[in-house]
Amino acid sequence: MSAENQDSSSLFSVERWKSAYYGWYLVPVYGVVMLVATTPLFHAMGIWAVAMERAFGWNRTQLSLALSFTRVEGGILGPIEGYLIDKFGTRRMVLIGMLIMGAGWVLFSRINHLFVFYAAYLVIALGQGLGSWLALNTMLNNWFVRRRSFAMGASNSFSRLGSLFLVPVLAWLVDPDIPHRLGWSLTALILGGITIAVAFPLTRLLRNRPEDYGLLPDGDTHEDLVRRSREADERGETLESGPDFTVSQALRSRAFWFISLGHGFTSMVLLAFMLHLAPMMTDQNYSLQTASFVVSAYTAVSMVFQLIGGYVGDRIPKNVALMMFTMCQAAGVFYLTFGPPTLVTAYGFALLFGIGFGGRNPISSSIRGDYFGRQHYGKIMGISQVPMNVLLLIGPVFAGYMRDSTGTYTVAFAVLGALAVVGGFCFLMATKPRSPDQDRVSSIS
Repeated sequence: MSAENQDSSSLFSVERWKSAYYGWYLVPVYGVVMLVATTPLFHAMGIWAVAMERAFGWNRTQLSLALSFTRVEGGILGPIEGYLIDKFGTRRMVLIGMLIMGAGWVLFSRINHLFVFYAAYLVIALGQGLGSWLALNTMLNNWFVRRRSFAMGASNSFSRLGSLFLVPVLAWLVDPDIPHRLGWSLTALILGGITIAVAFPLTRLLRNRPEDYGLLPDGDTHEDLVRRSREADERGETLESGPDFTVSQALRSRAFWFISLGHGFTSMVLLAFMLHLAPMMTDQNYSLQTASFVVSAYTAVSMVFQLIGGYVGDRIPKNVALMMFTMCQAAGVFYLTFGPPTLVTAYGFALLFGIGFGGRNPISSSIRGDYFGRQHYGKIMGISQVPMNVLLLIGPVFAGYMRDSTGTYTVAFAVLGALAVVGGFCFLMATKPRSPDQDRVSSIS
């Protein structure tokens, strides 16, 4: 018997938690793993950038390259990560990923040279790629079909709730302008220890597929399926089990490429702002703590709109919903770029950006499950990261280079806002492809 099929007396057994569908227990676990894996690395990256700039004098382009190197790594390893997740399951990959992340934060605490900074970021990003977003979304894609967008939105809201408090705490701990704080080195070392310590208990709660435990997606029973099939027959319809595209079939669909490009354009904007928002505000003579509050503000808004986006994505065409939320994200970028450099503008940006980013985030993952199915989701998502990461590696470096060259972020942010609009139209063009079964029926007839 595998480690995942433990006896019912175990605290971590699915049998012990069957009073409710176990998929819903996975939602907060997903949120906690994502909090540990992504908040210090991505949502707080602007805080680390300010600390590194003050400690070593590196410019914005040099700092941005660290993030771009991680995207090169992600583009190369994305298909491999997807294959490993489909082959070995979410639990094993999350455990391995979190242990690698912990080691990366320990290395980060020993930074004494620019190349050590790059190496530490690459190690952390490798662990994050193996053990967070792709692996966890693959798991939820297996456990939910009809409630897929809402489940992904709820899980991300849990992680945003933690980020809401963690980002200001990290800013307080590493602020280089205030003496007698822990500083960036000791804070990174503590993060590494925490990541390693929580890896084992968290991953014990993860489960790959409901069918492994005699369950069905969404908590349905066989009686539910019979009833829904009968109701569909009465309406003259058929009850679809959902598509299951192979990797090659997905790659031949235009929807795969439009989704990948839309996700890439909108995420390159997000990554650029995660890195450069705090440095931009310190350029405007705001404190690092004030900048962290603005980050927390858009995090709080996105937390709410993860749920709203998940709800909307289960009820209207997902490509339309993605376009709507992406335009809101772009509006926030333009408002910050061309508005006066005041806190009112910063918090207005946080509102619009949080609505757009939060709303589109669960849908951009669930749309692939709806379009391409469950069986090869990890591989398809992994390959999708190749064109996405090509775009992601450009955004932060472009913004840093333009800031170093012109002294402001105006040109960079205006271009990134325009690219977000392009991403919105890419999403709109990503209409649902015909399933392989439909194509076979058409060819026979």
